[in-house]
Amino acid sequence: MGQYPLHNVLEARARLGEGPMWDSTRKLLYWVDIYNHRVHQFNPATGENDFFDVGDVVGAIATAGKDKLIMLLRHHLAFLNTQTGEVTPILEIEGNLPDNRLNDGKYDPQGRFWFGSMCSLEKPQASLYCYETDGSLHVMETGLTISNGLGWSPDRKTFYLTDSPQQKIYAYDFNSVTGNITNRRIFVDLTHESFYPDGLTIDSEGHIWSAMWGGWCVIRFNPRGEEILRIKLPVQLPTSCAFGGDDLRTLYITTASVGLSQAEIDKSFYSGDLFALQTDVTGLPAYNFSELK
Repeated sequence: MGQYPLHNVLEARARLGEGPMWDSTRKLLYWVDIYNHRVHQFNPATGENDFFDVGDVVGAIATAGKDKLIMLLRHHLAFLNTQTGEVTPILEIEGNLPDNRLNDGKYDPQGRFWFGSMCSLEKPQASLYCYETDGSLHVMETGLTISNGLGWSPDRKTFYLTDSPQQKIYAYDFNSVTGNITNRRIFVDLTHESFYPDGLTIDSEGHIWSAMWGGWCVIRFNPRGEEILRIKLPVQLPTSCAFGGDDLRTLYITTASVGLSQAEIDKSFYSGDLFALQTDVTGLPAYNFSELK
């Protein structure tokens, strides 16, 4: 498998582009610009990109029924009406931890919404949560720094979770029926590298594609955690990736420009833009909500 051709499909110049999510019903790619408080919807068929200003930092989004998204604000789980732009808070989370904010999230195979928080590096007090279909919230993991890139293997037996500052991707045994995770182990250890694993997605062959913050690349790992492909990018700060398109063979990659010096931007001119590449593998369709309250 060789290097895939890469295309800059949207010159967004986002501060912190993140959380790409393909809506197979509407044929749109949703993504966020965290610090600009925007939820974007990109139409690859027309090249048009619209956005909603949600009035707060926004870490992740997912579909939640017709004309509705569920999203992570700084300290709230909330709904966004994609017809009116109205934001409706659901739950306050970690409001007692002002240095924390909510970060990345996805649905599991049973329609539960999993998401994590991030904290200051001096205090590893971020957590991983599961919002159940009955509206209850459960803490699934603690002692994290930046709960990031999460996903499930095609056979639904393994759950993956990234802790970016620790430069590790963890694997857990996953019980799809109960939602329990056990037997945490290190899946990928990047402590020998100068960059950090960020958001991830998983293809139908069970390979993990992880965006490398500071690494100018996306890396594909096999189910044993071995690097098998490195996709080089023209930007320093890739943040996340997701498969989309009619055949789920297009890998969309979000990027960031936040914190870069002018000299770094000169070297990484397209920082914050949205990229896409056609692959010869199929991604997994995004799991859907299940009667979220």
